[in-house]
Amino acid sequence: MNRYPLWKYLIIAVSLLLGLLYTLPNFFGESPAVQISPLRMATQADTGLLQRVETTLANAGIDNDGLFLEEGSIKVRFEDTDTQIKAKDLLQSTLGDDYMVALNLLPNSPQWLTELGALPMYLGLDLRGGVHFMLEVDMEGAVSKTLDRHSNDIRSTLREKKISYAGVERLGDTLTVKFRDAESRSQALDELRSTYEDLLFKEEQANNRFNLIASIRPEALIQMQDSTVQQNITTLRNRVNELGVAEPIIQKAGADRVIVQLPGVQDTAKAKEILGRTATLEIRMVDEERDLDAALQGRIPFGTELYEERGSGPILVKKQVLLTGDRITDAQPGFNEDNQPAVHIRLDNNGAQIFKKLTRENVGRRMAILLIERNQAEVVTAPVIREEIGGGRVQISGRMTTMEARDVSLLLRAGALAAPMDIIEERTVGPSLGADNIARGFNSTLYGFVAVAIFIMVYYMAFGVISVLALSLNLLLLVGLLSILQATLTLPGMAALALTVGMAIDANVLINERIRDELRAGVSPQLAISAGYERATGTILDSNITTLIAGIALFAFGSGPVKGFAVVLCLGILTSVFTAIFVSRGMVNYMYGSRRKLEVVPIGKIWIPKTDNTRKRFKYNFSQESIAAATESAAPSQTQNDKSAAVKAEPVTGNTAGKATETDASSETGAIPEESQSSEASESKPEATTSQPQKSARARGKRKQAARKSKKK
Repeated sequence: MNRYPLWKYLIIAVSLLLGLLYTLPNFFGESPAVQISPLRMATQADTGLLQRVETTLANAGIDNDGLFLEEGSIKVRFEDTDTQIKAKDLLQSTLGDDYMVALNLLPNSPQWLTELGALPMYLGLDLRGGVHFMLEVDMEGAVSKTLDRHSNDIRSTLREKKISYAGVERLGDTLTVKFRDAESRSQALDELRSTYEDLLFKEEQANNRFNLIASIRPEALIQMQDSTVQQNITTLRNRVNELGVAEPIIQKAGADRVIVQLPGVQDTAKAKEILGRTATLEIRMVDEERDLDAALQGRIPFGTELYEERGSGPILVKKQVLLTGDRITDAQPGFNEDNQPAVHIRLDNNGAQIFKKLTRENVGRRMAILLIERNQAEVVTAPVIREEIGGGRVQISGRMTTMEARDVSLLLRAGALAAPMDIIEERTVGPSLGADNIARGFNSTLYGFVAVAIFIMVYYMAFGVISVLALSLNLLLLVGLLSILQATLTLPGMAALALTVGMAIDANVLINERIRDELRAGVSPQLAISAGYERATGTILDSNITTLIAGIALFAFGSGPVKGFAVVLCLGILTSVFTAIFVSRGMVNYMYGSRRKLEVVPIGKIWIPKTDNTRKRFKYNFSQESIAAATESAAPSQTQNDKSAAVKAEPVTGNTAGKATETDASSETGAIPEESQSSEASESKPEATTSQPQKSARARGKRKQAARKSKKK
């Protein structure tokens, strides 16, 4: 009845072992560190840079707790924040502008835990410190940029379809396409309506001019606003992730605002520099007619610029830009036909036409592809154009590694922002404030847990201890699950953690009270335990499912702190149900399930209503006071029965027999407390269960014998 098979105990053991394993890294804390990341594709973080950093720190007499190369950046641990700041200033001045030196925090987990994938929980800005920005998208700039793009595209479309027009002019939020006759306007209207579905066209005639007024549709404006914000979020996330900022939070707030939180970054200027970083592409022609030697001596010809081609020598490039990265719709790393790393770029329609015309008119000449990053241009490759290239697909390859191909494609995809963004809110959270928040949150959870544990253990005795153990395992599994999922813990998350402690004990209270109800009804202990768990399970599931639905709604429709609260709440509900129903039942079965004859369930004092019917049905765990009261009430009835048996009465009539019958019935009723007394004594004190039933049997025999004698007379 109350026994688990072996596989259920194994599930409990494995769950607790994994929870403990992934919770451990959170107890080792973090140490201050400096992270060095390259800012340009031409520079890399390798063993040479690692040796250079180590030599620089040693010459300055700055001790460190270890430095290592990880994920394209170098990280150096220090003992305290003062040493960290000194090292940061020294390395920044030594390495120059090609590298970003940022303050960071690294976990102190042992290496064997890290190799197993056991990492501490991410801490949010309010717990770790860092910078917080609220950025607003300039929608007027987005509309202006869209109209400019449509203006160029309309010109290209009309030229391609050989439709004559007098010009395209922008007036406010509209475009005016001018024609000399109505026939050209009508032909252009049919073509433009089928090509540009986002634009609304209206015919206009003024001063013998036939015009088309184009404006952006209202539904297209709404869609453009959403896509602009999402594209900017993607761009910002790509930039921040590329630079190795730990656990950034970049999310939408409202219709046109974006929240950016960079935990661990204390320098606001450095954070703005991170957000402003981007890369774009330019295609120019190589000037092979000018004197390169004169340019190397400082006499650079007019209209050209001198660059260094990657993996090759110097090269003269014309200043005229033929194609920019604004026309790039996608960029992916890959390999060329020689199985060398390359970047595959896809252009939009207008960009594909420009590139097709460029390659058709310059067959046999060299074309320079420049990567512009942090206002510094570098010639990635300068291939010779062999033939006309159409379809809008471009391949860049030029002595680059696989990692460089990935980084270049990432930055090209990020590109420029879809619309300008202004910083409307800016604040810095210091690490000391974050540490104070952690201490307060931890203490609140600890005090709440201790208070609940003391009350439950006092009220439910041994079953209360089991409930407290299940509550402890619930917290262990919850923290372990947050660490496995690498969820970000914030102050609202810690509030949800404290709330989980109070909510999780409700399930154990329901189970314990249900077991008490079964015992109060006179059910045997083993059956009461089984029925208590089975009948409380449905109630526990119903209550927790409704709370889980509310938590999912908070996660789906909330943002920022609300989502952090919802994540911890939902995970806490799952772990609470598991520990209350499955784990605590396993502990109870292990302790009491193997006992064939369980006499008493240590679940605290059971309250019994003071009614005769309840006392007749309930024969479990009577107090000593109730036994004494039953003994005193039974004594007068016993004396009266003995006297009636000794007195010789006159001949009995029918009424007398009736009275005798009533006397016997009343005597039987009065003897019920003795039965209860003997039942209680037999359960609580087995050694005293022999004498009391014998006395009751002798008393019944005497009463029956007296009744038979009275009937004969």
